[in-house]
Formats: sequence, C-alpha cells, structure tokens
Amino acid sequence: MRIVIAGAHGQIGLRLVGLLAARGDDVVGLIRNPDHAADIEAAGGAPVVCDLEHAAADEVAEAARAADVAVFAAGAGPGSGAERKRTMDRDGAIKLLTATEATAARYLMVSSVGAEAPPSGDDVFQVYLQAKAEADAAVMATDRSWVIIRPGPLVNDQGTGRVRLETEPFRDQVTRDDVAAVLAAAIADPALDHTIVYLANGEEPIEQAIAAIRA
Repeated sequence: MRIVIAGAHGQIGLRLVGLLAARGDDVVGLIRNPDHAADIEAAGGAPVVCDLEHAAADEVAEAARAADVAVFAAGAGPGSGAERKRTMDRDGAIKLLTATEATAARYLMVSSVGAEAPPSGDDVFQVYLQAKAEADAAVMATDRSWVIIRPGPLVNDQGTGRVRLETEPFRDQVTRDDVAAVLAAAIADPALDHTIVYLANGEEPIEQAIAAIRA
C-alpha cells in the first residue's frame, strides 16, 4: 500500500512513517524543509519536498502521485498566528484532499477535540478549532472513505498501546505514540471509515477499541 503523509516530519507524522514502513508499506513523506529528508529516510519513508501551504494544487498532486491513502498530520504548529491556522490547518488539508482525489480512495485527518463545536472568537486557539472544523467538513463532504481522529491534549510520554476511542466528544490527554499507532491501525483496517473518533489514553488495546467502534 502506498501512503502519503503530509506533515511527515511532525511529532505524529514521523512516528507514523516509522510504523508504516516497519510493516512494509510504501510511505511518502511530504516535508517543507529539505533538511528533514534524512529523518524521513531513517524512519523508512521516501521524502518529497512539497510546501503544502504554498504549493500549487498540481504540484501537490505530483508529490502525492499514485497514493492509495492520504494522511493529513500537518499543522501550523505552536507559536504560529491565526492566519497560518487558516492557511495550513484548513487550506493545507483541503489542498491535499483535492490533490489526491483521483488516486487516494481513503483520507485520514488528524483533527482535534473541540472541532465539533468551535468557538466563534478570534484568538489563535479559537481560530485553530474553526480551521479544523472547516477542514473536517470538507473531508466529510467527499464521497471517499475517510476517518477523522480528534485526539485530546498531546503528550510525549511513551505510548502504551491502550486507548479510549469514542464517537461522542470527550477530552483527555493522549500520547503522540498512541495517536500514530491508531492512525496506522485505521489505515490497515477500514472499520473506522466514515467515522469521527475521539481519542485519549485508556485501558483497551488499540485493536480492541477499534473493534468496539465497528460493533
């Protein structure tokens, strides 16, 4: 399976590259900074320099060519202003969605808890949730198979492989390791297709938590 990951050098994306490559998937990692290429290669992926925020749609389509699955794990990042939340977290996700429409039958989106009812204010975090909500809506409006994962606050503790997955909103922290592991499992198993899931660390093994959603 050929999988393209936007934000492949991010803290979730790079973990996901390693997980997918280790199980034999063909992983293309989109990166903005050429200096990050070696890290993608070390994780087992093939780096492609593509500044999703500024690239034309045809450039993104070329960078993601022949992908079976597209994953949006990118983001403007901490310290960025409200405008970049719109141009990256919203517009970047929609650009990848459009650019991969002809090839990637499935699209996985890393969103955020809070995007289900974003506040109407104009501070940076409020705009971030608005941007995520609008990107999620664009994903759900397509006729492709999609999964939207809305994790709680992210932490860098070591993953446990045990999570709480729900289709109703809740908020609790989750390790980046476990977000990446849930994404990897969702790519391999279409059980979560056409589902928004909320994610935090919990007691259930990932495969069991996904099976419970399917049931």
